[in-house]
Amino acid sequence: MSDTSPSPNRQKDEATPLAPLAPRRERFTKRIRHALLGKPLHSSHMEHTLLPKFLALPVFASDAISSCAYATQEIILVFGAVGLTDFAGLYEKYTLSIAASIILLLVIVVTSYWQTIFAYPRGGGSYIVTSDNLGTRWGINWGLLAGASLLTDYILTVAVSIAAGVQNLAGIPFMAQHFHVAEFQVLFCLLFIGLLTLANLRGLKESGAVFATFTYGFVAMCLLMFAVVLIGPAIGWSAFRGDIDATLKTYATLPKEHINLTGVALLALILRAFSSGCTAMTGVEAVCDGIPAFREPKAKNAALTLLAMGVILGTIFLGVSWLTVRFGIVYFSESLVNGRVIAGAPAVIDQISGAVFGKSGTWSFAYLLTQFMTAGILVLAANTAFADFPRLASFMARDRFMPKQFANVGDKLVFNNGIVILGVLAGLLIVIFKGHVDNLIPLYAVGVFLAFTLSQSAMVVHWIVKRSRAWQRKAVINGIGAFATFVVLLTITIEKFTHGAWAIIVLLFILYKMFCKIHRHYVDVAHQLKIANIQAPQQMMTNTVLVLVPSLHKGILPALNYARSLSADCRAIHMETDPENTPRLREHWEAYGDEVPLVILNSPFRSLVGPIMRYLDAVQVERKNHVVTVVVPEFVSTKWWHKLLHGNSGLLMRLALQSRKDVIVTSVRYYLNDTEVPDESALEEEIQHISTAQLVMENHPEDDN
Repeated sequence: MSDTSPSPNRQKDEATPLAPLAPRRERFTKRIRHALLGKPLHSSHMEHTLLPKFLALPVFASDAISSCAYATQEIILVFGAVGLTDFAGLYEKYTLSIAASIILLLVIVVTSYWQTIFAYPRGGGSYIVTSDNLGTRWGINWGLLAGASLLTDYILTVAVSIAAGVQNLAGIPFMAQHFHVAEFQVLFCLLFIGLLTLANLRGLKESGAVFATFTYGFVAMCLLMFAVVLIGPAIGWSAFRGDIDATLKTYATLPKEHINLTGVALLALILRAFSSGCTAMTGVEAVCDGIPAFREPKAKNAALTLLAMGVILGTIFLGVSWLTVRFGIVYFSESLVNGRVIAGAPAVIDQISGAVFGKSGTWSFAYLLTQFMTAGILVLAANTAFADFPRLASFMARDRFMPKQFANVGDKLVFNNGIVILGVLAGLLIVIFKGHVDNLIPLYAVGVFLAFTLSQSAMVVHWIVKRSRAWQRKAVINGIGAFATFVVLLTITIEKFTHGAWAIIVLLFILYKMFCKIHRHYVDVAHQLKIANIQAPQQMMTNTVLVLVPSLHKGILPALNYARSLSADCRAIHMETDPENTPRLREHWEAYGDEVPLVILNSPFRSLVGPIMRYLDAVQVERKNHVVTVVVPEFVSTKWWHKLLHGNSGLLMRLALQSRKDVIVTSVRYYLNDTEVPDESALEEEIQHISTAQLVMENHPEDDN
């Protein structure tokens, strides 16, 4: 709909060449898209995006490996939070025992998933394995429950990893003084999530190449710390070059409400510390989910990556726990003690590396390097979720449990929709919990251990049904894994229930119900669209075409020609919002209306939607086997910002009419040409007589109906 009046020479107007608006806009959009995401990849290049083991490890194992940076500190946080009389004794006595128990559990889980990889060489995550072997029993779709658990865990993985990474950055004096990381913690977290989202939209292989440095750098610096403490004294190197912050020593000696724990109370405390330390196990399943992204032989490469991840994770977790006890590291969140606010302690890795290398002096660069590598791998750990969340969502979309858009592959052969949704949801968690890792940790691990338990239980059923070679031994291994992870799941749920685990249980229930409703919708749609349900029409369908005419201008004429080509029953519809302009419209219509009847609908309240809806009601009862086509003329400007100067009446009309049964809505676009310079003096009179209906249609109020 245009601001110009109709031209007396319609043949000349129709012959005017149109400006290449669409190509120009497409080129601009394409340049922006390529700048952000890179050039699109052809589908035949899918094989080139597959990962070798060297890059697959940082992509799929960084979540598990990086958890060493906060798993130990969560264990000692439990001991320090209750003001124990014998804090030091219990802390030293049980921290390593708990760490050893978690490593034993890690061995069981890695062994179990080793078998799963070879049983499901095309991808053996909990969702697929549980769906195949447990299916729906006792009214519960166990595979769907496993999928909901993993999706929840992946979202938490991004939030926890990013928050922990920013926490480590905040402990570096240079970053704290010049960038004020602690004060702008949420902003830094959101920035890293945005960067990760963009990096993954550019393609999986590129992400692995960029982040490999931090994964291997973190592993190398941790091993260097262990080596310095173990063999340093033998070669004249002090194993303790730095010092624990005086504030931490002060906090450890502050008088608190001392508690003596024995028996059941002590056991409960140990179990709570164990459940907190089990965050070290998150991300172990990622390798099984990501088998399709490995190069051939996929199963073998994935299994070797899983084994390497287990060895690295166990070694670093045990080493960090050992150094924590040896140096007497104290960790606590922001606390109120005797009316005095005590700021939270630096991250455990920060304290250990500062003690080993010193935060100042000759070897302080090693401390800084350790902290940057730690922050880097923690941010990278979120990349594991960015790799697996979209893939799992695509599997569930393929099975019609999630919107089908999640199965679409983008320009860079990645699942764009899943990547974007993950980034948005993780960002919301960061904002809600203000970027504090200790606030997010209680929500963690419930989902992943539920997925562990379901997957291993399903594998037991798999071996019993398949009865392949050595199936008894394999069933026993997976059975041990199922039992062990189930016990841990119960422990975590009970110990963390009042600290946030209840919220995860409620969320899982909501997601499960939502996925079931989505599935029922898709099944219902498929049934109704089934070709076998087609019934031959009893008689030919008739068509009435209505052309919406706010005012008569050059852009209306192509719409009229199109409407007349559809049906002989063609009518022009004008909503009369200002009766004073109607005579002029009728006069022009006599000259240029091509004998199409003009119907005037009175609208005293200046509503556009109400009159056309009432008219459609009348038209649709005129005859049976009848369809109505509504043609909406629209003009297209030469510049994108021109849209801001005009209303969106065409879009609003289409939205209002799309729910009408037996009504087809179509747009006929008239492309403006910016090469013609109009004679403003000649148009001045016409501009003054622009139909009030045109102005109302561009800025119409709420429909009175």
